[in-house]
Amino acid sequence: MIILDVPEMHCTKCVERISEALSKENLQYKVSLEEKTVTIDGCEKCASTAINTLEDLGFEAKIR
Repeated sequence: MIILDVPEMHCTKCVERISEALSKENLQYKVSLEEKTVTIDGCEKCASTAINTLEDLGFEAKIR
């Protein structure tokens, strides 16, 4: 598992947008609004895909 910090995630609409985009990439993930994180169940390539997807949505994401 790789944990990504997504500090700009502020509301349930953010969670919905993130979830929809990551699902389209066929990633296994868990989004936590409370912790402002996205946990990726996969390899470095999966994490890279998730980071790029989040950046395309306007969210900065960094590996914890």
